[in-house]
Amino acid sequence: MQNPQANNPLHGITLEMMLNHLVAHYGWETMSEYVNIRCFQYDPSIKSSLAFLRKTPWARAKVEQLYLMSLND
Repeated sequence: MQNPQANNPLHGITLEMMLNHLVAHYGWETMSEYVNIRCFQYDPSIKSSLAFLRKTPWARAKVEQLYLMSLND
């Protein structure tokens, strides 16, 4: 039986890992331009962003899309 996650590029990547990568790659200001949410704009931190993204599916989906886009840069 094949691994059902074989074609999932997010498999094994935590939300915290994504955020750390994105902050290092783009910085908070550019991230807030791509994903317009307050936790990226005003006093941003990994902790506050994780709390918001874990309970807001639409924002998490946008962050995941941005992460995948950053891998192609």
